[in-house]
Amino acid sequence: MIEFGHGTHVGMRRTRNEDTYYADASLGLFLVADGMGGHEHGEVASALVRDVMVERVTGGSSLNEAVFEAAKQLAERSHESTDPYPMGTTIAAVRLNEWEYEAAWVGDSRIYLYNQKLRQLSHDHSLVQALVEAGRLDPARAARHPQRNVLTQALGVTGADHLHLGMAGGKREQGLSFLICSDGLSENVSDTSMARIVSRTDLSAQECVDHLLLDALDHGGDDNITTVLVRLR
Repeated sequence: MIEFGHGTHVGMRRTRNEDTYYADASLGLFLVADGMGGHEHGEVASALVRDVMVERVTGGSSLNEAVFEAAKQLAERSHESTDPYPMGTTIAAVRLNEWEYEAAWVGDSRIYLYNQKLRQLSHDHSLVQALVEAGRLDPARAARHPQRNVLTQALGVTGADHLHLGMAGGKREQGLSFLICSDGLSENVSDTSMARIVSRTDLSAQECVDHLLLDALDHGGDDNITTVLVRLR
């Protein structure tokens, strides 16, 4: 059995919400996309990628095939636009079948896996993460680095030949939970607080999501906040 909760909030400082998400237990597809762009705005990019992902996965495509097709269509849409700034979006997605799970991501929207403890399954495609991996930045300072929001990969912005799709997967097991979120959550809520909320068996998945959103707002809410929590019962 799959139990899930989902929610999004514009935040305290933004006038529009450029995040989008999708959650469908029957299809086994759960995703979050955080858009960015020019006059057409990021909500167009994130919605387009969401719709292509759903269409392709419904049609039998694998998760990585769906992401690359979404990137292709977004690049074509951006190329047709007269806006000098390309539309782009992150993507973080989980697909569940009867036996396994697969995860895919581009950008800094995140996927966490909870199984007695919380760990980040995805790896940010960001300048700060690249500096950490190169040994040029102390990981303890990464969360407050002034360039922490600079992405090295994004759908619609990174060319298809240079797009690096993060992938992970594993066996589907009872008790696993997946937390998928935009950086509006991960920037404002610590991993410790996320784990404390996600681990609460007295709360439904939707109630956990509501608590996560409120926690992010209480800690500033300076960006759009979106999260999907999936529990395997």
